[in-house]
Amino acid sequence: MLNVKVLGTGCANCRRLEDLVHKVVKEAGLAAEVEKVTDYAQMMRWNLMKTPGLVVNDTLVASGRIPTEAEIARWLKT
Repeated sequence: MLNVKVLGTGCANCRRLEDLVHKVVKEAGLAAEVEKVTDYAQMMRWNLMKTPGLVVNDTLVASGRIPTEAEIARWLKT
């Protein structure tokens, strides 16, 4: 099972990224646990400087922007 974390404080972009991740997971039929991380101390584990951030299986794959659905799908499938 994939472990996906959306890092952010709850701003509009963070919520949008979380919604996109849920959409891609559902459309691809993937088994994934999607978690929202709002605690700054936890976010710093990945040296996140700009939100939103996206972590897939403990690897930061995007920060400071909202990736496309295609990018998210590619990260989740690899």
